[in-house]
Amino acid sequence: MDYKKFYSIVIPMYNEEGNAGLIIDCIMETMNGYLYELILVDDNSKDRTVKEIIEKNDPNVVLIQLKRNYGQSSAMMAGFDYASGDYIITLDGDLQNDPGDIPAMVNLLEQGNYDLVVGKRQNRQDSSLKTIPSKIANIIIKSTTKLNISDQGCALKVFRYETAKDLNLYGENHRFISLMAHLNGASIAEIPVKHHARQFGVSKYKINRTFKVINDLLLILFNQKYLTKPIYLFGNIGLIAFTLGMFINVYLLAEKLLGHDIGGRPLLVLGIPLIFIGIQFFTTGIIIDMLMKTYYESQSKRPFNIRKITSFGKKEYEKNIY
Repeated sequence: MDYKKFYSIVIPMYNEEGNAGLIIDCIMETMNGYLYELILVDDNSKDRTVKEIIEKNDPNVVLIQLKRNYGQSSAMMAGFDYASGDYIITLDGDLQNDPGDIPAMVNLLEQGNYDLVVGKRQNRQDSSLKTIPSKIANIIIKSTTKLNISDQGCALKVFRYETAKDLNLYGENHRFISLMAHLNGASIAEIPVKHHARQFGVSKYKINRTFKVINDLLLILFNQKYLTKPIYLFGNIGLIAFTLGMFINVYLLAEKLLGHDIGGRPLLVLGIPLIFIGIQFFTTGIIIDMLMKTYYESQSKRPFNIRKITSFGKKEYEKNIY
């Protein structure tokens, strides 16, 4: 770690009484001698979390209190908005992540010139209720994307400033923050980190969160492949349905011309709706494609992210191409 660099550590907090004060002490010990800010984002806790933070009166701590409980993704995004460090570090507020792993992760990011380094929890101290859905999500992501990360759910991560600032987190998207960075073009490395059992408080994980995670994952994968070309998804489905419906109806027409009764055939009930479904999917694709173009053009957005611009010669003139 570079003593001249400035580090922003972002930790969402929700009902972490008992952990709040300890995590400030742990960060202080790990970051001793370094320039850093510890951004604790309280997601409207109902216990003594905020009081514990205030009682510490640590000059390196920035406390952001949200008006109501928005969820971990929004809390993390609020921390990213405030952060100003050269590197932005995230971890959970339950002390299951070990702040002592931060220096090794920062060193790997610097030496390997990565945009993001994520932790891979060793000997994970969680129940199967949490680990099984996590493993399923990791398998799906590995098989559908080129991101070769074993532990998507580990909160301990080190970002370069611009990588974190490019992220927009909604819903439960904080669980797929590595995937979102990957889709933005970030280079990512993974490193083994320690994982501890929770000492204070209770886990916020509930079984219904599994369904939220699946929905968010499907949405992210859709955005990856079809956000800028939705007609390829809806149009293809529409063309397949329309073509199948036409084949069925042409076949039934031939049967009718040959004198066979087709009125009671199930194929007739299938063929006609398929034609209308095909038309609907195709027109839906066109409408979404128009909405996508409006989304980008109305906000002067571009459907790409530039990593770096290097000029090796003297500029004769400058032109704002945007």
